[in-house]
Amino acid sequence: MKISIFGLGYVGCVTGACLAKHGHDVIGVDVNPDKVNLINGGKCPIVEPGLAELIADVTAKNRKSKGSFSATDDSALAVKQADLTMICVGTPSDQSGNVNLNGVRRCIASIAENLTSKSDYHVVVIRSTVPPGTTDSLIAGSPDIQRAVSDGTLGFSMNPEFLREGSSIEDFENPPVTIIGETDPNAGQRVEELYNFIDAPAVHLELRAAEMIKYVNNAFHALKVTFANEIGSICKELSIDSHDVMNVVCMDDKLNISKKYLIPGFAFGGSCLPKDLRALNYIARHEDIQLPLLDSMLLSNRTLIERTAQRVRDLGKRRISLLGLSFKKDTDDLRESPFVTLAEELIGKGYELQVFDNNVSLSKLIGANAAYIKEHLPHIDSVINSDLASVIDHGEVIVVCNFESSYAEHLCQLESDKVVVDLARLPEEARGAYQYEGLAW
Repeated sequence: MKISIFGLGYVGCVTGACLAKHGHDVIGVDVNPDKVNLINGGKCPIVEPGLAELIADVTAKNRKSKGSFSATDDSALAVKQADLTMICVGTPSDQSGNVNLNGVRRCIASIAENLTSKSDYHVVVIRSTVPPGTTDSLIAGSPDIQRAVSDGTLGFSMNPEFLREGSSIEDFENPPVTIIGETDPNAGQRVEELYNFIDAPAVHLELRAAEMIKYVNNAFHALKVTFANEIGSICKELSIDSHDVMNVVCMDDKLNISKKYLIPGFAFGGSCLPKDLRALNYIARHEDIQLPLLDSMLLSNRTLIERTAQRVRDLGKRRISLLGLSFKKDTDDLRESPFVTLAEELIGKGYELQVFDNNVSLSKLIGANAAYIKEHLPHIDSVINSDLASVIDHGEVIVVCNFESSYAEHLCQLESDKVVVDLARLPEEARGAYQYEGLAW
């Protein structure tokens, strides 16, 4: 393809050089004449392993293989000669944390101005990191662009980059996945064809989800660094080598380094996680160490329960049914179950609550499990009911805490005046005419 790239900073240079290596003709656009001159002279504007050699190769006048990389400050020329335009300009944050999108807006204005002379289908790919909703707002903010998108002569895509400084070429060539947000399938298909040399799955998403992923990735990376450093701090005070500890933690790819526990849902609970977090934070306080991340986890967990209870209250109904009470599916363990806490919140506010849990039998609860429920729900025998149909019929609002296959038939038959608050991600076979409220979806 013929590609124009707006912005010859880190992302633009790496992207342009790598695409040219694989046969595309790339024109880079930048307002900085020094960057333009360096690229056209076969020089690299940034320090990055392997990039200087790659740029020297793809800008060579006597290059024998397909694909080339050149630069200009003439945005009109670049857009007119391209099938696809990429925006790779910076999106820095201001002091409040808000993202500065002025560079992206200038690019869009320039592209809109120069598309009037083009009749062929053109795709604009935003590769800059932008907040969710940005692409939609950019389209809506320009009548010319909005018209072109409606007419089918212009498509937009969000194609976030995941390039680490120091290994960007390797990251570009071998990504785990290629993310493609799209306004229409043609735009998404054009971007997928752009990367046909990459052996990685292409995931097509709606624009806002594609815009969100880069922020989530980086927040997760920051979380992991902070977590490891806080573990390092407490291990140091206890004369433990934290690398020995974390090396073993990372060996577990069934739970620790896996997708387990990374699926949005309701709060954690049970006999282990809350107790051990409290213990770790107690040890830190005893050693006079501040661990803000670890200290905030229980508060965040409690806040989610309170936010969910408020959501139920906001529905304005009085009769509530809970399907599930144990802290997770296929267990009768009620210790520190977030659903017990949710039930406490609702009962305390005077709601008429009924609870069904096929795994919980009051007559069989013993030991710490029985003691916990007696303390937190002393009148549980008046709210728990072993008749599923009766519990579902009771509720104006049915809160699905742990999903069991037996629920599906009953939920599908609900009338449209019933509200289902889904904390468990119901499968399609359990969806019906009722009003639906998902927890995090």
